[in-house]
Amino acid sequence: MSYTINENMPKLRQRAAELVSKGWSARKVGRYLGFHHTAVMKWVRKSRKIGYHPIPTRSSRPDHHPRQLDQKLVKAIIEKRLAVKRSAEVVHQELLNEHVSVSLSSVKRTLDRNHMLNKRNPWKRYHPPMDRPVVEKPGDLVQIDTIHLMAAGHRIYVFTLLDVYSRWAYARAYDRANVGSALDFLSRARAEAPFKFQMIQSDHGSEFSTHFTERAKITHRHSRVRRPNDNAHLERFNRTIQEECLRGIPNNVIQINKVLPGYLAHYNTKRLHFGINLKVPMQMVPSY
Repeated sequence: MSYTINENMPKLRQRAAELVSKGWSARKVGRYLGFHHTAVMKWVRKSRKIGYHPIPTRSSRPDHHPRQLDQKLVKAIIEKRLAVKRSAEVVHQELLNEHVSVSLSSVKRTLDRNHMLNKRNPWKRYHPPMDRPVVEKPGDLVQIDTIHLMAAGHRIYVFTLLDVYSRWAYARAYDRANVGSALDFLSRARAEAPFKFQMIQSDHGSEFSTHFTERAKITHRHSRVRRPNDNAHLERFNRTIQEECLRGIPNNVIQINKVLPGYLAHYNTKRLHFGINLKVPMQMVPSY
């Protein structure tokens, strides 16, 4: 069928073939629908092969190109991608190291046509960049993250939060890591904290999406992609809480939430921290 961008054409072709099957002549159908009778006859012949269904529009892309890649080279690109499981740039360099002559654009195009490139989710909303604030008092920058724990047949998610200035921390376990759990955790942390949160910072996890930003009603900064040091303070706390508290506790949300308050009280009021000159977090809070 001739190329068109009209998405209703498949159904129109089907309608034309059905009218001919009901006794209309091809010329009458052509005049009725505004097409030449020879086009109508082509649609009738096509419908006899596929049945009286919408007749799809064929792609305008040519079947062959004089400079298209050899099938052996295409196979080599795909096999190399499956072997190294890396980006197109790595696949390209690996092929060059093996003296296989091919351009980077050809590698990318081949992987794209075979659905082997990881692309950005079109439904994921954009996070505008935001400068990291200068931390001068408690609450200026509060980092938030999630620890994933494996249980029998399911996962447990421990949300963690740390104030960069005072090292004051909070944590709570949930059965799910979604926006609802993240908002509930943030609400509980704000109620427990002896200071107000001015800005929170998280990674790009789905639980901290733009929907979370809109409903949290607080300035929300996302850490930079491939910059693990942006959340370094909280990542260190995540390791500490797993080593000193979560290890040995049954992976059960109820049991974890029973133990966490006692550990957090010790962490915030008694445990000395090198990062704040061997003080406890509550000593860094002016009003304490």
